[in-house]
Amino acid sequence: MHDIRSIRQNPDAFDAAMARRGLGPQSPAILALDEERRSCISAAEAALADRNAASKLVGKAKASGDEAEFERLRALVAEKKAEIARLEEDAKAKDAALRDMLMGLPNALHADVPDGADEADNVEIHTWGAPRNFSFEPKEHYEIGGVTTGMDFETAAKLSGARFVLLTGGVARIHRALAQFMLDTHIDINGLTEVNAPVLVLEEMMYGTGQLPKFGEDSYQTREGWWLIPTSEVTLTNTVNEMIVDEATLPRRMTAHSLCFRSEAGSAGRDTAGMLRQHQFEKVEMVTIAHPDHSMAEHDRMTKCAEGILEKLNLPYRTVVLCSGDMGFGMLKTHDLEVWLPGQNTYREVSSCSVAGDFQARRMNARFRPEGGGKPEFVHTLNGSGLAVGRCLIAVLENGQEEDGSVTLPDVLHPYLGGKTKLSAEGILV
Repeated sequence: MHDIRSIRQNPDAFDAAMARRGLGPQSPAILALDEERRSCISAAEAALADRNAASKLVGKAKASGDEAEFERLRALVAEKKAEIARLEEDAKAKDAALRDMLMGLPNALHADVPDGADEADNVEIHTWGAPRNFSFEPKEHYEIGGVTTGMDFETAAKLSGARFVLLTGGVARIHRALAQFMLDTHIDINGLTEVNAPVLVLEEMMYGTGQLPKFGEDSYQTREGWWLIPTSEVTLTNTVNEMIVDEATLPRRMTAHSLCFRSEAGSAGRDTAGMLRQHQFEKVEMVTIAHPDHSMAEHDRMTKCAEGILEKLNLPYRTVVLCSGDMGFGMLKTHDLEVWLPGQNTYREVSSCSVAGDFQARRMNARFRPEGGGKPEFVHTLNGSGLAVGRCLIAVLENGQEEDGSVTLPDVLHPYLGGKTKLSAEGILV
């Protein structure tokens, strides 16, 4: 959420920031509503002063026996009391309307974010590994012989409908091994703290990280009012909701493996084959609560943590900076990691690492207390996939596939698979 004081001080800069997001001038409507709200507050304060002054004179009029003045003053006190209540209610309503207006606007973009219309204008900043030269035509993950027996879309559709998958046998174990490997790497090597968090959250938590109010259709809500998390960014980031933490506790670097749920609203017809885009999937998430002075360095660190997972798995990838037209609603700057999928002959996103600045912190009222004293300040928040487990499974299967339908598995997964090194053409770990 944006700082109304900053908008008052420099409305032109704010409108320029929103223009990079493809929006027209926003400050006129915001400042007009803000002025109405402040006018109500000022009028209520003036009415309160009048009421207090009249209240002091009521007793004197009574004591002097001036009944007419006493009644006039008593009526004035009652009138001012009603006026104050009305003005305070108006101010409260306008404050809520202003908050809703600010809540609906996207984050400003970092100066380093390139301008562009869509993903075609993203800028590649790093590549690692070379795509394998196959002596045969590589298949997509769901077409590989050894995978077909362990990746069942028909039964999943019977159970839950479209965009679900039932993983069994060796494929299910590889999927589980990937998540365990990612967690262990982030905990033991990258120094993140593991968190096991709920996947059901209260509505205000979704507001805190920016999924609401604009993107409710992208997520699922239960009859009881809880929301199913689209990513554990929601739970991990909101651990500091309405808190003032000590500066010495920053940065707080966390990781969690969780189920994630997305309705994929507006994506009908996109990536419907296989398990690339599912309503239910798993991710190992990274979240950092950082000091404002260090958040950009933390963003680079988080990106390297995600890149390291792909490198250990020996999966070719590239890192891109998202352009203005491809940026997420609440983010200041984003790096996407795109892994090579030979079955599609292209790179596909497997992680987004983003810094939000104080945008989420203002929504959550999450602050830190400076060590040297002074007024509490808003923290900065970051989040990133470390990685999307299902998409990483796709990459492992496609890059390791052999002509006979078997799959050679990355060395780092062998300890998690009881020493097994391959998925056979029959779908058995050997």
